[in-house]
Formats: sequence, structure tokens, C-alpha cells
Amino acid sequence: MADLRTLDLNLLKTFLALLDEGSVTRAAERLALTQPAVSGMLQRLRENFGDPLFVRTRRGITPTPRALALAEPLRRVLGDIDAMLQPPVFDPSSAVLTLTLASTDYALRAVVIPFIAALRQQAPRMRVAVLPIDDAAMQGQLERGELDIALTTPDFVPPGLPRHVLFEESYLCALRHDHPAASGPLDLDRFCALDHALVSYGGSFSGATDAALAGIGRSRNVVLSVPGFLALPDVLRASDLVAVVPRRLVSGREGLALLEPPLAIPGFTKLAVWHERSDSDPARRWARELLFATSGTTSGAT
Repeated sequence: MADLRTLDLNLLKTFLALLDEGSVTRAAERLALTQPAVSGMLQRLRENFGDPLFVRTRRGITPTPRALALAEPLRRVLGDIDAMLQPPVFDPSSAVLTLTLASTDYALRAVVIPFIAALRQQAPRMRVAVLPIDDAAMQGQLERGELDIALTTPDFVPPGLPRHVLFEESYLCALRHDHPAASGPLDLDRFCALDHALVSYGGSFSGATDAALAGIGRSRNVVLSVPGFLALPDVLRASDLVAVVPRRLVSGREGLALLEPPLAIPGFTKLAVWHERSDSDPARRWARELLFATSGTTSGAT
């Protein structure tokens, strides 16, 4: 009697080859096996199903009624297994899916907005939820499937998570277009004499620029600290303040003059991070590739 625990799926493929070919020799050729190997598999099939399955005739082998009854169910089973092993077909134009991203306000503008513009064209039925990024909670959110992609920097990525470099960001000095210093170039003395604004999520008045200045024995006057990047261009347009800001945040913004900083200020790397649980999911893999493309990068995952 057949026992599912010991039944080899290769035996079922052999059974169908014998049924189709009506010959042990031709079935062996089709399966790229030797004739003795196929004869041995036929014997195991007989033992499993408790039936001769095929009897020899002058024309080759003929299936028994039991074999004929098994034919269609086994074709369906093997067809279902084969389909299960194939990667699912994903059609973005008809996909219904909610994608959840975690982002800072900077990454919202630099990464998410161009991604959404392309997504609406290619996958109009996909929804996107953007959450504030929480570096401490990121790993758990990804593990539980509460988050699909986190947009962050290398310092905050938990070890072992798949990641993709989106771009390397650098800084510009931004100030209103009719500011007295807007005609540039901006030398170090003028830069340090100006009143500055910066972004600090914790309300600090010191950042990467101040660390770079301290390294050469200089300092600047920071008079405004704001908790996000999105309002900063409006602040600059309405005041005499200057700010050192990520290039992608202000490029193309009307009403602002953009000047190169008078000293080297280390930039940062922006990453997309996800969990291996969604690594092979066709929909999420497609969405990640679109996000990579709209971020203007060809770097690979690590």
C-alpha cells in the first residue's frame, strides 16, 4: 500500500513517463536514466500502489485499470507541486498591496516623494504608509512585518539585515536668493560671522558643521534649531539666516541661493533596509527595486 512518508516524487514522474511512452526503454531515455534504473523504479511503484500498474505486451507495456485511474490525479498533483515551486507572477499594474516605509522628513522628500510619483504610474492600486523612523524599534518592526523598508543611515542599522546604498549625500550652504552673502563665494570668515540655523531632532545647537569647524579651531553662531528639514527652506527665505543642508533637500528650490561650504563637512550615506523575511516576496522585491531606481542608484544589496 502507498505510504506518503516513503513515496518518492521521482517515482510519480517515472510513472507518468511510462504511461506516456508505453515503453521502459523510451521512458528511460526521456528521464535521462538507464533502463535498469527505470525497471527498479517501476518495481517500487508496484510495491507502493499494490498493483502491477503496467503489464508487458508485444507492443511494450500496457497500463492496468489501476494505473489509468491514477493518471489524472497524479498529473494534477505534480502540476500543482511544479506551480508551487515556480516564483509567483507579479503584475504591478493590478497588485493590491500596502507598503510600509519608515523615514525621516529628509528621506521623505529625497527618497519617498520620487518613489511615490513612479509608483502611482506603475502600480496605481498599491498603497504606501510612511511612519516616523524609530531607530530603537526598527529591527522589531521589520521582524514582525510591521515595516517593509526603513530609510536610515549606517550607524543605525541592526547587524544582519539586508540593506542597499541609495546614495551618498553632501552638503550645501543655503540662504535666501537676495541675501547680502548670496553672490558668493562664501569664505570661512564670512561663513562664521553669519547667523545660522540647523536641524536637530533633540534641540541641540551643534552638529556636523560645528564639529568640522572645531577641528580647525573655528566656530559659528547658531541662533535657530528646528526639529526637521521640511520647514527649513521657508525659514531661510523669510530671514537672514544661512543653513548647511543636504544637497538633495534644496536643489531646485526657488528663492534660495546655494553655495559650496568654505570647509569640508562630512556627508552621509542613505540606506534602504529590510528584513530577509520579505527578501524573496515578488511584490516587495519589485517595490524595492523601484525605490532604488527612483533614488538614482545602481548599488547592490549586501
